[in-house]
Amino acid sequence: MIQVNSLVKTFGGFKALDNMNLHVEESSVYGLIGPNGAGKTTIIKNLAGIYTKDSGDIKINGESVFENNGIKKDMALISDDLFFFSTYSILETAKYYSQIYPNWNWERFESLKSIFKIDVSRRVRRLSKGMQKQVAFWLSICAMPKIMLLDEPVDGLDPVMRRNVWRLMLQDVAERNMTVLVSSHNLRELEDVCDHVGIMHNGKIVLEKALDDVKGNIHKNKTAFTDKVPETLDNSLEILHKEQVGSVYIMIVKGNAEEITNTRMCENPL
Repeated sequence: MIQVNSLVKTFGGFKALDNMNLHVEESSVYGLIGPNGAGKTTIIKNLAGIYTKDSGDIKINGESVFENNGIKKDMALISDDLFFFSTYSILETAKYYSQIYPNWNWERFESLKSIFKIDVSRRVRRLSKGMQKQVAFWLSICAMPKIMLLDEPVDGLDPVMRRNVWRLMLQDVAERNMTVLVSSHNLRELEDVCDHVGIMHNGKIVLEKALDDVKGNIHKNKTAFTDKVPETLDNSLEILHKEQVGSVYIMIVKGNAEEITNTRMCENPL
């Protein structure tokens, strides 16, 4: 469905995507996990055809996405920085969507009023951020896309609305074979809905597996040191991500939990 190979995207002298590879199967929910600045938004905007790649290859159903209306008519994007026309109401925005998306479903739009419970005559830009996010999901779901790209999608939604939104999307994955790619900095937020995850760091996917395999084989470790971090540490563990906060060394490590715990990291841990 989605194939990304050796993708590079730079902004000035900064390499946001560094020979990135990504593989998303049809009718799956793929979670893209990584800290802020890892490149999650950049890859999503490349997949949506908003950014042009510097090098590498992006294919969706075997076709390039940039300037490809045939792919984009079956794709919906909900970004963290939402945009709506300043004077449009929810209903006027829905009419605009219906002209863009050939599979737009007015019957579904009407039926979802009972879920979202927002007056369709209200101007979208005057709503709170959380309500604007609800409108974005409402409209995107009614567009009946084959691909849904979500960038930190549930920020601003209360727990009940989060459950409602995921229930609707998972229903489409099951019934219409819709494919969902969703980014987050929090694995716990996605582990109940994703079947595959990619862990992203510094513009690369450092691990790509089924979620059940990841949960059983990936661990977070915190170690404090009295002296500098030993140079031999990287050789003794398979470290996927690391950062240092003061004397504390935080690592995402792949491997057996007991072996990781028993690893002798240095002569003078705190």
